[in-house]
Amino acid sequence: MSFVDRLRRRSKDWPVGVVPHVPWTRQRPTYRDAQPGIINAALQRSQRRPTGNWYVFAASRDVRSGRPHGARVAGVDLVAWRDKHRRLRVGPASCPHLGADLATGLVRGGVLYCRWHGLALDGETCELRWEPFPSHDDGVLAWVRLDSVGGEAPLDEPVIAPRPPGGTLAAVTSLVGQCEPADILANRLDPWHGAWFHPYSFTRLEVLTTPTEEDDRFLVSVTFRMGRFGVPVIAEFTTPEARTVVMRIIEGEGIGSVVETHATPMGSGPDGRPRVAVIEAIVATSQRPGFTTARRAGPLITPLMRYAATRLWRDDMAYAERRYRRRTGG
Repeated sequence: MSFVDRLRRRSKDWPVGVVPHVPWTRQRPTYRDAQPGIINAALQRSQRRPTGNWYVFAASRDVRSGRPHGARVAGVDLVAWRDKHRRLRVGPASCPHLGADLATGLVRGGVLYCRWHGLALDGETCELRWEPFPSHDDGVLAWVRLDSVGGEAPLDEPVIAPRPPGGTLAAVTSLVGQCEPADILANRLDPWHGAWFHPYSFTRLEVLTTPTEEDDRFLVSVTFRMGRFGVPVIAEFTTPEARTVVMRIIEGEGIGSVVETHATPMGSGPDGRPRVAVIEAIVATSQRPGFTTARRAGPLITPLMRYAATRLWRDDMAYAERRYRRRTGG
């Protein structure tokens, strides 16, 4: 019986099992498999995929009614808010009058007011040469289109990989690092480091297939750890556009669940080095009856999901930042 068949049979009963303790140094080394040529080729193919000049800049829940939200993307300072219909509005953060930071303004009735002199912006019309940017809210993440910095042919909507339909549980985490988006993608396109670099989260990791021109994805069998217990799955890693890596569970518990890792350039920091925002969305689903209860307990569960993702990315950010320093001689 193949691994996939055993996994299917096991997941029909109870997806969680006790993970035998294996000393960290007793794992099978993966450095021979993690060939730089495979990782770099997958990265290069990802960089040829169009983005349509769309950038993730926040979780949807972070842009609330009644208050503006500030962000920085590719050196452009942004202000985002909700109009009277709760639609996402995004524009330059600098007031066209005297340059006040509109992210410190007030929102009343869906209209953004500048604190300095009361200039009112509805997010639709132009005022004193202030023009809104195209924006998109997919229900989990907030996007903005910046044609002046993207340099690509614009798309009407961002490239979003399919997500599980219906009842899901979503959580978004965000971290900032000193590197570039390509360094973030390179980290995610190296699945071999998972059980070695994150033994608290992953074990029994095996890369089943590597990307090719015809089938550009990694296929990985892995067990997600929860203390002494683990959940075995098979997952695929793909790059739908040049700044995004998506992990999707295709076998085992939570089929269809995705983890979207978006790498958004912010611009240079005070030290002249680039900053990148990693905005990661976990969209979980399950066919088990208990998942309905889990969704009702979302306010209690999603902070735990964000905590786990943040813990992983604190380690992975060190990986990405070191990769940036090595390739730039910094």
